Amino acid sequence: MAGLMAGFGNFTHAVVRAVPTSLAKEALRTNKLDVDLLKAQREHELYVEVLKHKLGLEVIELPADESMPDCVFVEDAAVVCGDTALITRPGAESRRKETEAMKKVLSDLNLNIVEMTDESATLDGGDVLFTGREFFVGLSKRTNQRGAEILADVFLQDYAVSTVPVTDGLHLKSFCSMAGPGLIAIGSSEHAQKALKIMQQMSDHRYDKLTVPDDIAANCIYMNLPSKGHVLLHCTPEEFPESVKVFEKLKDHMLIPVSNMEKAKVDGALTCCSVLINKKTDV
Repeated sequence: MAGLMAGFGNFTHAVVRAVPTSLAKEALRTNKLDVDLLKAQREHELYVEVLKHKLGLEVIELPADESMPDCVFVEDAAVVCGDTALITRPGAESRRKETEAMKKVLSDLNLNIVEMTDESATLDGGDVLFTGREFFVGLSKRTNQRGAEILADVFLQDYAVSTVPVTDGLHLKSFCSMAGPGLIAIGSSEHAQKALKIMQQMSDHRYDKLTVPDDIAANCIYMNLPSKGHVLLHCTPEEFPESVKVFEKLKDHMLIPVSNMEKAKVDGALTCCSVLINKKTDV
């Protein structure tokens, strides 16, 4: 198992997509907050700049599609692990076409493409937590049991797959993510803590936990990069000051606060806005 964990957080490429103007009025949301489109676009530009310039990833930027208001949230369209990419079948019917551009770009990167064609299955990438040791799949408004079963069929040869009920929030990663090898960042709400308890009970592995006061702040992006070491993109002090104080205890990490204030109004989180890939050098 140590061998499987050795490369956890290693990434070379990121796929992102620009924010369409239609996001402000037409993106799906669980609340009625007004989105400042220009701020949302600027937030996203800064996010991409961090990936590209601060971290040195090769970033593939897809253009926005005005007919797909949620298309900036690329994570939901694919689950990539190693050299295999599972093209999902998003739970919201209005988002199904988002997978077409993702399939093309991942094919161009020579990944092994598996498509979810079963019309009874739904799966959003935001419900998939890969720990480096196993997968947890949230059963939510957007992801069903059949979707989780298909993911297990694709990756079970290498990794165990367990399901976790998501009783509140849009996705599993609306209140948790990986903050380091064997370290789960988790929100402090009752439903987040209950989900963590289920994950701990189902797993053969022991995980440390990093509990933050704000559920959405638990969505962060961990990387382990050759030139940077442990890197964590997390919420800003302007958004969640108490949660940032918890992240600041991670003394071995390069901590990079990244604002997500506007996209959060349409249920977007930091992990939602990129698909990260570790592309082996072609010999």
